[in-house]
Amino acid sequence: MSENADVAFQTFRALVESADRKFSRVRDAAAYGGASQQQRQHAFQKVFKAYTRLWKYQQENRPRLVECGLKRWEIGEIASRIGQLYFGQYMRSSECRFLVEAYVFYEAILSRRYFQGSESTAKDLGVRSKELRFYARFLLVSLILNRTDMVNHLVQRFVALVEDCKATFRETNFKEWKQVVQEINRFTKVDKGFSFRPMRYCATFDTHRASLPCVARFHAKRVLKFQDALLTSYHRNEVKFAELTLDIYRMIQCLEWEPSGTFYQKHTVKPKENGDTIDHSGASGIIDMNLTADMTDPSIPPNPRKATLYRPSVTHVIAVMATICEELPPDCVVLVYLSASGKAGHNNVSQMENSGGSSKNSRHKVLSQTSQGQNSGASETLNNGKRELSCYDNYLWFGPKGNSGSNNLYPGDLIPFTRKPLFLIIDSDNSHAFKVLHGAERGEAAGLFLSPLRPIFKNPSDVNSNSGSQFTFFLTAPLSAFCQMIGLFPSEADTDVYNEAENIIANAFTEWEIILCSSTTMDLVWAQVIGDPFLRRLILRFIFCRSVISFFCPPEESEQYLPLCLPHLPSSVAPTSEAVRSAVVQLAMHFDAADSFHFTET
Repeated sequence: MSENADVAFQTFRALVESADRKFSRVRDAAAYGGASQQQRQHAFQKVFKAYTRLWKYQQENRPRLVECGLKRWEIGEIASRIGQLYFGQYMRSSECRFLVEAYVFYEAILSRRYFQGSESTAKDLGVRSKELRFYARFLLVSLILNRTDMVNHLVQRFVALVEDCKATFRETNFKEWKQVVQEINRFTKVDKGFSFRPMRYCATFDTHRASLPCVARFHAKRVLKFQDALLTSYHRNEVKFAELTLDIYRMIQCLEWEPSGTFYQKHTVKPKENGDTIDHSGASGIIDMNLTADMTDPSIPPNPRKATLYRPSVTHVIAVMATICEELPPDCVVLVYLSASGKAGHNNVSQMENSGGSSKNSRHKVLSQTSQGQNSGASETLNNGKRELSCYDNYLWFGPKGNSGSNNLYPGDLIPFTRKPLFLIIDSDNSHAFKVLHGAERGEAAGLFLSPLRPIFKNPSDVNSNSGSQFTFFLTAPLSAFCQMIGLFPSEADTDVYNEAENIIANAFTEWEIILCSSTTMDLVWAQVIGDPFLRRLILRFIFCRSVISFFCPPEESEQYLPLCLPHLPSSVAPTSEAVRSAVVQLAMHFDAADSFHFTET
């Protein structure tokens, strides 16, 4: 070993240790709370600079480092860390360019087979563990990017690798990795077949040209910008992969722009004569660290920033909401999506009395200005003839088995945050309890979308009970949710049928946009956000969901099956309005499913 090579190797190790220390600090840092957004961005820039220096150094000194014993898997580990760094930054910023660059690095590792080396490497448990983690991370990135072919390829490779590790290291328990295999198989199986169009906001499909002038002319007294969202779910046995649940995955997609042009296009990897590969995307052994500027799509605005919380505690949810609201710029709105069960407890008056507590002293009540018809989902008392609703009787359950008040998220817990504009989506079998928030705000009237108390399907036995929320499915992929509800699966009809169905929905949304933007009775809560394409699309999909279910469910049982919207949207887009009813009739007839609906009874 030459002296120069020894010096190069020592320098390389020092750079690795320095980069790893910085990486650990960024990886373990909370996305919200503690440091400011500027401080978090500065920390990311420091660790990225460290890995840039490390990557370039190993490129420039590759022969000497190999002479000193540098292994291919070590290069792969560096590239994997960079990919992990990019993905972490995507989760913090929601900028798709970081997600794409994570994909570029991971794909380079796969194509250059950095972790598939000599026989000694195959028998090194530490290296194989790194390879397993690489596949799991690459799968997560590919899922979010909707790279279906790559996901299928990675699943096959990942399953084979787990089986090989079990055979090679017989004394090691790979139960955790077998569970990961089960998760990804379950996730892809549930989501398979329901992807007619991108869930991301696509200008080609989601911008309706006929209504665009009307939307552009619409000006409310106040206009709010949508820049931040909080997304969280907590259900037992919910479909997930890693820390990404199916419902959160769908909401993430729904709140991002679908890049156009060549944003997702990559050059092919061509083989050389000696069997190695040259990746002309620039992301292989000579990965270009300056891909960011080249992969930005200038035709789309930035995505709203999303805080995604996996199985959080109630205090964590509240802390993150507080941070988001504290950092929220003026004239901006926060979207809050909460999905959790409400079955864990029903803290009614009798329970309070049985436990020895005083219902008068232990419950905080707020006067609701909603009509009698809106109050069916919360516990009620009468005070001088006025209807009074409790904000602390019912709750969502954020916790494991057991019954602990610390796991309860009450409607009243959200009231302090109504000093800022909120767009709340509550997806729960106890969602109607949150009607009490309407009229109880502390400064800003909140917009509320409350899910049905239970889903409804033509053939319930054909639908996996853990296949995600029907309400969230309607908000993120309305045609897919419609087909699932009537028991129709994509393989049962050709593409033209589904494309025509998408056109029916698009035409309906165009008409509803014109109606909403021409309305003189729309509540300011909705008028001030209707200009945002993401929130406007959610409003249109809510109208669709409510109308479809209202005609599908038995009229006498509509209360438990219908979603609620507070404050009310204009009656011109109610389910019984001609503009809405005719669209549902047309879609039902298109699929020969009109006999499953109750059109004549409404």
